[in-house]
Amino acid sequence: MKPTELVFKSVCGLLLLAMAGCTNTTTSTSNASKQQSETKSKSKDGSNTQTAALEGVESSDAPAIAEKNEELAKVIRKQGKVNNRGGYIKILVNGTPITNYEIQRRIAFLKVRRVGGNRAEVAEKELIEQALKIGEAKRLKTLASDAQVDSSYAQFAKSNRATPAQLSKELGRLGIGASHFKEFIRSQMSWSSTVQRRFLAKTRQINERDVVTGLRKSGSEKPELTEYTLKQIVFVIPAARRNSGTLSARKQEAKAFRQRFPGCEQAIDSAKNLKDVTIIDRRRVLEPELPQDWKDPILNADGKGTTSIRETKNGVEFFAVCSKRLVSDDRAAVVAQQAENFSSFNVKSNGVEKEYLDQLRENATIVYQ
Repeated sequence: MKPTELVFKSVCGLLLLAMAGCTNTTTSTSNASKQQSETKSKSKDGSNTQTAALEGVESSDAPAIAEKNEELAKVIRKQGKVNNRGGYIKILVNGTPITNYEIQRRIAFLKVRRVGGNRAEVAEKELIEQALKIGEAKRLKTLASDAQVDSSYAQFAKSNRATPAQLSKELGRLGIGASHFKEFIRSQMSWSSTVQRRFLAKTRQINERDVVTGLRKSGSEKPELTEYTLKQIVFVIPAARRNSGTLSARKQEAKAFRQRFPGCEQAIDSAKNLKDVTIIDRRRVLEPELPQDWKDPILNADGKGTTSIRETKNGVEFFAVCSKRLVSDDRAAVVAQQAENFSSFNVKSNGVEKEYLDQLRENATIVYQ
């Protein structure tokens, strides 16, 4: 595969196949020097934050020097003494190391993406933001799994008419490396989920009384929504045992159980003799609340039967649609209002994302070794 076959300049578009989108920081470089200052800030408790950020790192006799700009993250510069596999640690972001080797790989990635400007500065900025995003995703448990990353990686390879192995070889030749590119994918996917979760949490803060009062004042009728009663049947696969063989075997078990599925009322009794199978009741789920990954399969079930079988982070699973009905009550009004607000997410996402990332920077401690 020739280098020109890798369409990295449109990496955001290709990754949209598996995530909601890329951040502006991967494409905007005209003000790279000014943006670098955004990583400089204060922390609420300088001494405690510095200690946490330097945990596990050999301290230096040279005094720490605070940067001029203290409106955002606290930035400390000191002489580093710590070595790490693949190169020395150059930056610590809340204790997460960024090595010189990773910076060089990101510079190579920027070259392939045809990003101009001071690539060293842009590389550091991207990796600092990546560390902040992944750290927040870990905290909120929205971190993309290895399976999700591998799937996106395979899609990217396919879009470039290559196998994952061929793509990995070419990434190595370009000085980027498969692991570096996969971590970039992980950060983008995780950040998309994290920002959506934050936005959704805000929409859920809508007060039911305010919504109902608003409808009465406007003279509008309460909306009518479809309400589902579901059972989620999960054939659990522990992470330590997850491999192609186990997945294949569990799929066969799930397929056999789905074919003889006795109905929602007898589901638990029928599954008693099955190993590592969990059945979860999902009651009063309104259509806008359906899990996004399962929405289409559930709607296609047409109010009865079961959905197709899918791999998930928990194992292999499918949904049984026990019943559905139309409802028009206060809860439906609130959910409809939430759905309307959330539907504007794509329009508002840039502002939400920037505000969120700025807050993460404000609370961060960044140590330059």
